[in-house]
Amino acid sequence: MIAIIDYGVGNLFSLSSSLKAVGADAVITGDRELIKKADRLILPGVGAFGDAMEKLKADGLDALIKEETANGKPLLGICLGMQLLFEKSYEFGKHSGLGLIKGEVVPMAGRIPQSLKIPHIGWNALELKDNCPIFRDIENGDFVYFVHSFFADGCEESLTASTEYGIKITAAAANGNIFGCQFHPEKSGKTGLKILRAFCGLEEKQ
Repeated sequence: MIAIIDYGVGNLFSLSSSLKAVGADAVITGDRELIKKADRLILPGVGAFGDAMEKLKADGLDALIKEETANGKPLLGICLGMQLLFEKSYEFGKHSGLGLIKGEVVPMAGRIPQSLKIPHIGWNALELKDNCPIFRDIENGDFVYFVHSFFADGCEESLTASTEYGIKITAAAANGNIFGCQFHPEKSGKTGLKILRAFCGLEEKQ
């Protein structure tokens, strides 16, 4: 069972629907016991980093996520959910993250060419770096869908994919059983479904 962690940040319907489309048993929940029983966890999210961390802390979900992943349970962070995996963010101030992946979240403003729009919205090609298990069924250059104004930096050791948006932008990172995608797999068509299927440990039906 896959637990999509519900902490009041984001529309989770499309993610739940995509997981069901690949044959995964998924539940949207903020219940601690269900999260503990799950085989895998997904941390979604849209909005501001600081607000999201406060909501996780308010329900003790930050500590629970750290505990479960320390025991080897796979975790996938998506968009803001990925950014929360890092040590800190500079979105509207400085905020501490979960610290599960080394690095920090920084604004695109001042780093990408001024001619490019912020937020970065649209389809971009992935440049795969390492043999990351959640990318086992996709190819270098496959396109995925992004919506973001901040990105992870200083995470070269954990970088598994990047994309080009004026500069090299972190598209995905991993640290052992912990994975993060800056893009939205649930909005990325067949490529995104392949990534979700791989994270769930499922084989593609022939």
